[in-house]
Amino acid sequence: MALIVQKYGGSSVADAESIKRVAKRIVDTRRAGHDVVVAVSAMGDTTDELLDLANEVAPIPAPRELDMLLSSGERISMALLAMAIHSMGFEARSFTGSQAGMITDSQHGAARIVDVTPVRLREALDEGAIVIVAGFQGFNRDTRDITTLGRGGSDTTAVALAAALDADVCEIYSDVDGIFTADPRVIPLAQKLDHISSEEMLELAANGAKVLYIRAVEYARRHGVLIHARSTFSSAEGTFVLGEGMKNPRESEGAAMEEPIVAGVATDFSQAKITVAGVPDVPGKAAEIFKIVAKSGANVDMIVQNVSATGRTDISFTVPKADAAGALKALAGEQAEVGFQNLVHDDQIGKLSVVGAGMRTHSGVSATLFEALSAAGINIEMISTSEIRISVVLRDADLAEAARAVHTAYGLDGEAEATVHAGTGR
Repeated sequence: MALIVQKYGGSSVADAESIKRVAKRIVDTRRAGHDVVVAVSAMGDTTDELLDLANEVAPIPAPRELDMLLSSGERISMALLAMAIHSMGFEARSFTGSQAGMITDSQHGAARIVDVTPVRLREALDEGAIVIVAGFQGFNRDTRDITTLGRGGSDTTAVALAAALDADVCEIYSDVDGIFTADPRVIPLAQKLDHISSEEMLELAANGAKVLYIRAVEYARRHGVLIHARSTFSSAEGTFVLGEGMKNPRESEGAAMEEPIVAGVATDFSQAKITVAGVPDVPGKAAEIFKIVAKSGANVDMIVQNVSATGRTDISFTVPKADAAGALKALAGEQAEVGFQNLVHDDQIGKLSVVGAGMRTHSGVSATLFEALSAAGINIEMISTSEIRISVVLRDADLAEAARAVHTAYGLDGEAEATVHAGTGR
């Protein structure tokens, strides 16, 4: 008997029929002799609909009340799923994040988990019940308020529960059959991976891959949780995300796990580029600029500084589109102090990233990328690298074509188109 934590996203529980399908899968796991804990998201687009409603009644919703509102979506899902399991003759108990012992800091809308005390969950498991937990939410002990974890919070909830309960595996269910070499909506010939390292998955998640959220992958890596990414809509085996020292459960004893040179290609349309033009080329100016950007709350990704020929230089950097307005306003307010000439905002960009642990030991990876883009007639605006990643910024209109060209160049294309069961990637 194993203890299995399962997480089901919004598309997996979008309506009554979907909830009954998920309930059957959970019951089948219980019938196989396993203890089951489930973290569930809000139904379909419920969270977005609640956000829209909040913005209709208040231009800037109070953060505490917004968390109270948004956390209701998962509570609806957990109760309905428990009812569906009961109707199949199995005991199920639903718990809110606070009842499950999900303790967070006090940051509304983006709380971080500081402790998990799953006493009630363990009691329910010991009494033979299937446990259903509302994802995305927790409780702060100091303020005694409900908090939410932000986008991807249900993934993080599931991994945190798996770590606290010492589960054998954390199964993350979505509408695709696992983790692919690229987004199958962008590249239909993307292939499903049997396994991927947590290091590679972190890079893919940080650079636009949507099947797993970066906070959940990082939590799993830190706490030694085995993640199994699977589809709610098929019985496909899915993809294992292996932390350091973990063995692929499907791998025979003694077999060597060979690292691919390139594990995947990620695309990201969510960033904007800001150029601070005419910056005095003297020590300390870059520090001034990025201190201002940091105070605005913007998260900087890629940075490029031009070579100075006139005593002034241009510094370009990318930030999430949602953060761009705040960064621009903050910089404009300090223009005289910093001494730059003007600001340029460009939100028509896309980022393409190639990720693979094998890059450490293989030459020619960057040459293949640049040759593929050149052959496709696509211009590169910015470049950034790490040990196992190369990222480039392009025009957003070129991103899909660029991704297909690069995916083919690395020999990642499969023979048949990948199946996407519901269409959102979550």
